[in-house]
Amino acid sequence: MLLLLLLSFLNLSCSWAASGSVYETFLHCLTHQPNSTNQVSSIVYSQKNASYTSVLRAYIRNARFNSSATPKPLLVITPLQESHVQAAVICSKQVGYQLKIRSGGHDFEGISYISETPFFILDMFNLRSINIDMKEESAWVEAGAILGELYYRIWEKSKVHGFPAGVCPTVGVGGHLSGGGYGNMMRRFGLSIDNVVDAKIIDIKGRILDRKAMGEDLFWALRGGGGASFGVVLSYKIKLVPVPETVTVFRVERLLEENATDVAYKFQFVAPKTDNNLFMRMLLQPVIRNKKQTVRVTIMTLYLGGADSLVSLLGKEFPQLGLRKEDCREMSWIDSALWWASLGVGNPKTLLDRNLDSAKFLKRKSDYLQKPIPKRSLNLIWKTLMELGKTGLVFNPYGGRMDEIPESETAFPHRAGNLFKIQYSVNWDSPDIELEKNYTSQIRSLHSFMTPFVSKNPRSAYLNYRDLDIGINHNGENRYNEGRVYGVKYFNENFDRLVKVKTIVDPENFFWNEQSIPPQPGRGRRL
Repeated sequence: MLLLLLLSFLNLSCSWAASGSVYETFLHCLTHQPNSTNQVSSIVYSQKNASYTSVLRAYIRNARFNSSATPKPLLVITPLQESHVQAAVICSKQVGYQLKIRSGGHDFEGISYISETPFFILDMFNLRSINIDMKEESAWVEAGAILGELYYRIWEKSKVHGFPAGVCPTVGVGGHLSGGGYGNMMRRFGLSIDNVVDAKIIDIKGRILDRKAMGEDLFWALRGGGGASFGVVLSYKIKLVPVPETVTVFRVERLLEENATDVAYKFQFVAPKTDNNLFMRMLLQPVIRNKKQTVRVTIMTLYLGGADSLVSLLGKEFPQLGLRKEDCREMSWIDSALWWASLGVGNPKTLLDRNLDSAKFLKRKSDYLQKPIPKRSLNLIWKTLMELGKTGLVFNPYGGRMDEIPESETAFPHRAGNLFKIQYSVNWDSPDIELEKNYTSQIRSLHSFMTPFVSKNPRSAYLNYRDLDIGINHNGENRYNEGRVYGVKYFNENFDRLVKVKTIVDPENFFWNEQSIPPQPGRGRRL
């Protein structure tokens, strides 16, 4: 066993040391692909390239994975056109290296840009075109575009159209949509993937396939199943949704010393059942006030309508909140996107800022709540939050359109029966190992504490909140069983159908990562 480990280490070291020859071999392959251009040498960065570090770091969004000890790719490939992506897939397979696919870099566990085996990164950030057809009320969006760019381009064409997706404008379209994609209009319009009508993907053979060519099974998998398990998603065709000229937002905070417990308790009954045009997010955070520990309950809202009707609605349904018109702000939908991203209002061009090489130290986890938490249990949660000291919870309401779509409609299964998706969240500011141990321990402790209140058999999780705590695939002989551990949590009963699709389109499991869909047992081989 020791000898095998030593040989494995030596092989790995030799592979990494030979990055120069890998670069030359890969580049030679690229230049001999159909439709090859003189540009290919400018899109590949080896570790010896002066720009390698800046290109690699630009889209690392979790500072935990930006240290000298973090495994680095042998090559970063930055395609400028679709044929470059085709060639990258073919040549990566030919030279025998793992290919990681990155769009915006917001993968919480860095799965799109780190690996324990020698690997390449295919970084899609140059493929960011957005073509909007207002006559058809649709748009083709390339995978490397960010949500802020999408919102801005829609706004340029129409002040009464939008798209239901995330509130963080620097998130990449490719990963966001392939994992489901939710935002503050999902109770009215569903998830991002519920508004996707076509897609283009490059498969293991280097072919470009649209919905008709790929077939309905693969198109189904690309909507919520994680595109990187099946190929390289090039773009999505989305349908735009109508938004009113005026929407309303508010942010109301309550401490335990006020009526925070009553607000949090009643919120659970109102937020998933109220008017579909209303989305209310609740944040639960331990804070210090007057040198004493307490908990702050924050309600953030997007309402697709005016302030008067919102105040009237919540006055009847949620009197504990005590909402007043002066708490509300009326604005355009594009300004609400800025407001939710804490970017101020009035300057939509801010949404185009990619904030390169900006990262926080963070850890995230997720859960689904299917029954309201009793008041006595809320009091225990307050105590736990204060004891831990930093980790918070975010409750995102379901209901509305989410209750109307069958869980088998797309690969994303978490529909009717869920009141909220819960995000566990902790950030810190320093690359201190002890700090990281402390805060990751905190969030895991809170996740464990919440076990009695959340979904069971399986305890479900959200794919786009990647969490390696719930399982890792090593791409060995046991890869199906390893994949099933996290797969049923992310996909519930849809996991088996995803495995069947994977087995058909990528039986050799070239497109794999630490939490990808595995092929069926006994199919293919380890690359």
